[in-house]
Amino acid sequence: MIDGIDRTILRHLKEDGRMTATALAAKVGLTVAPCHRRLRDLESSGVIRGYRADIDPAAIGLGFEAIVFVTMAKVERTTVADFEERVAALPNIIEAQRLFGSPDYMLRVIAVDLPAYQRFYDEQLSSLPAVERLTSTLVMKNLKGNAGPPV
Repeated sequence: MIDGIDRTILRHLKEDGRMTATALAAKVGLTVAPCHRRLRDLESSGVIRGYRADIDPAAIGLGFEAIVFVTMAKVERTTVADFEERVAALPNIIEAQRLFGSPDYMLRVIAVDLPAYQRFYDEQLSSLPAVERLTSTLVMKNLKGNAGPPV
C-alpha cells in the first residue's frame, strides 16, 4: 500500500520523470537513501511501470490524429486474441482500449496527414480480423494528453 510520501514522490515524477534522486528527496523531505529505497520499491512493485520521453507527434511529422471505434463481427476468444495481437503490433495505433458494450474497441491512430491515414485505414485497419465496422472521428485539437492517474 502506498502512503502519502509515496504519492508525493509519484506526483513529482509525473511532472519530471528525469528528476534525480537527490532532487526528489529534497522535494519530498527525505534523505537520499530512504527516498531511493521508496523509489525502487515503487518500481519493483509495478506502481511505476517505466520511464519514457513524452514526444510531440506533430513535432516529428505525425500531426494527424483519428479516434477509431471498432465493432467486431465475432467476439470469440481466439478472434479477440488475434485482433488484439495485430493491433498491438501496429505502431500508428498509439492507444487501444477494449470497451464494454458497443463499440468493442477504441483506437487512437496517428499519421502524417489525411492521405496517410486513409492508406493506413485501407491497408491495415480494414484487414484486421473479425471487424464488422470501423468508425473514424478526426481529432480537431488535443486539450489534455495522457496525464496519468491522479496521485
